[in-house]
Amino acid sequence: MAIKEGDKLPEATMHVMKDGRPTPVTTAELFGGKKVVVFAVPGAYTPTCSQAHLPGFVVNADDIRAKGVDAIVCLSVNDAFVMDAWGKDANAEHIMMVGDGNGEFTKKLGLEMDGSGFGLGTRSQRYAMIVEDGVVTKLAVEEPGKFEVSKAEAVLEAL
Repeated sequence: MAIKEGDKLPEATMHVMKDGRPTPVTTAELFGGKKVVVFAVPGAYTPTCSQAHLPGFVVNADDIRAKGVDAIVCLSVNDAFVMDAWGKDANAEHIMMVGDGNGEFTKKLGLEMDGSGFGLGTRSQRYAMIVEDGVVTKLAVEEPGKFEVSKAEAVLEAL
């Protein structure tokens, strides 16, 4: 069963790059006592993710933060090395690029998808959520092949 609005996020450990090394970061560290916008993508460097999803949050980061958001997190079932390189390539210095390399968090959310038909294996569905002190206050999951409800502009409107 997928997570829903009003639910507390499950405990999980993901990774970010720090000092050139993948460094564990827990959901408690990412979300505890903060208002956070999370957007998840099926894969770094994939077309919609690279041409629209991440760039939209890069362009709108200041406006999103102006709504009282403490952090913007881009999440993918990719490793921290890939997420870090993708963030640098996209000039996403104001976005925390988080790798859920083993898909632990994604599976606990119930938001995984089977991308094996494309050679991707298990990945995250495309979604965005607003999290306040570890509780989901807004969740927008895209229908397969769509890019509407999880884009930066839709999140800005929800804030």
